[in-house]
Amino acid sequence: MALPAGKREPSRVGRLQALARGHAAERIAVLSLRLKGYRILARRFKTKVGEVDIIARRGRCIAFIEVKQRPERELCEAAITKETRARVSRAAEVWLQRHERYRSCEMRFDLIFVVPGRWPVHLLGAL
Repeated sequence: MALPAGKREPSRVGRLQALARGHAAERIAVLSLRLKGYRILARRFKTKVGEVDIIARRGRCIAFIEVKQRPERELCEAAITKETRARVSRAAEVWLQRHERYRSCEMRFDLIFVVPGRWPVHLLGAL
């Protein structure tokens, strides 16, 4: 597949650095969720049809959470696409099929934006 004009293929090192930043952002998001009373049920849940960064429970609510880390909040928001929503939704369905005991819980799709030097922004029901 050809890249758009002016775009270069990311180097292996660049991809590994981006992956490391993403994992660090997820750790920060997990810490902020735990401080708010959430219990983490899964991290980086991957299936053939999609993935979810964090699955957490608080009371009777199961939150399927997408984490985005960018230099600015606006860039985090821009990174959420229709494909992102579909990927998380499909993976959530698979997770619920595998964990029947949670099917009666309220289900919610959240976002957490991680911007360097700021507390993570947790948007409830935003996905």
